Amino acid sequence: MSVLVYTETDNGKFKKSAFEVASYAHEVASQLGESVTAVAFNCNEADAVGANGVSKVLNISDSQLNTFNANAYANAIAQAAEAEGAKTIIISSSADSKYLSGILAAKLNAGYAPNVVAAPESTSPFVVKRTAFSNKGFAHTEITADTKIIGVSNNAFGVVENSTSAAIEAFNPSLSDGDFSTKSVEVDKVVGKATIADADIVVSAGRGLKGPENWGMVEELADILGAATACSKPVSDLGWRPHGEHVGQTGKPVASNLYIAIGISGAIQHLAGVSSSKTKVVINNDPEAPFFKAADYGIVGDAFEVVPELIEKLKEFKAQNA
Repeated sequence: MSVLVYTETDNGKFKKSAFEVASYAHEVASQLGESVTAVAFNCNEADAVGANGVSKVLNISDSQLNTFNANAYANAIAQAAEAEGAKTIIISSSADSKYLSGILAAKLNAGYAPNVVAAPESTSPFVVKRTAFSNKGFAHTEITADTKIIGVSNNAFGVVENSTSAAIEAFNPSLSDGDFSTKSVEVDKVVGKATIADADIVVSAGRGLKGPENWGMVEELADILGAATACSKPVSDLGWRPHGEHVGQTGKPVASNLYIAIGISGAIQHLAGVSSSKTKVVINNDPEAPFFKAADYGIVGDAFEVVPELIEKLKEFKAQNA
């Protein structure tokens, strides 16, 4: 038997989350005395997760699956689990994995625990620690079903090296037209810069920037840091920035190592969506802004003065340490 892990890909390459869930799966497999098998779709570097403890990769090559499809992916993963005799399946907390999680759980009659932030506290009974109440607390959840699906929160466990030689096997699931009854007709993707889901650093801004014409300094700061850019809901609603950059409880969740908020007051919905970030830095000219209560570091000041100075200091630092 083995622990099965779904390793997400993009354009034939593993996403950052793939290495984290593979690392997590290795830890679970070690506790259970099992090996780790990964399932990947149209991957050109399938053996790369061997560095994180995966001993076998089931690589599914099917042009129909170049674009994510929750029904088809869930069916394929379920068939992989059955073929491997896997009773523990590890997935990430990406939007795609959350879309397929319910379908997969139903197919396998499995118990599903999302937002897991640590390795199992015990395997008999099977208990995991997960965030609850919009990341305001933790729940210690026992999964009693014979088959278990664990959704690992982004950046919660980290990428751990456990070098293994991964054997690559072609896997051909049986898929029908019914699996493709719902299709994506268009995918709007960010090109040429870090994405919010995979970025270690996110630079976000709100209405404090006063208009879209002032976003240049946000993008410059993000470029220097190798960060993704994001925004608050009012900014995307006003059309200053694309809706794909809207982060928060009603937008994209952020679980970066560093989250920089510029001119964002910190409404409860925004805080709920970014609270999983490990370090939060807030720049705001209002000392009473709610975001300061959730911040690890805060700067009370005018963003139009603070951000350009921060950019110059970072440029100097990079030049001195090139």
